[in-house]
Amino acid sequence: QAARSTRTIVIAGVPAGLLQDDVMADILTIHFQMSRNNGGDVEEVTYPTRNEGVAYVTFEDQEVVESVLKKDQHLLQDKRLPRHYPLTVTRYCDNVSSSLIHLIML
Repeated sequence: QAARSTRTIVIAGVPAGLLQDDVMADILTIHFQMSRNNGGDVEEVTYPTRNEGVAYVTFEDQEVVESVLKKDQHLLQDKRLPRHYPLTVTRYCDNVSSSLIHLIML
């Protein structure tokens, strides 16, 4: 079992305030489980986080992280959302600074 941090990705661009937090976490779980998104079994979605529009997705297998990161563009789409939202997907590391997250959000 790989360390948790190596099985986690950081998602930026999650539309905040549109839906209840648990509904948005469900939508993210579904998105990252779909094979068309290079996804796989999701262990946990952490949303909301201290940073608005940012979520953490932890997979059961580290290989899924690699395949998700290889996908060019992640578009979050669900019938409960008014439109498609492009997501920025990055590898999780313990020292992701808030300034980096801020840059992603600009």
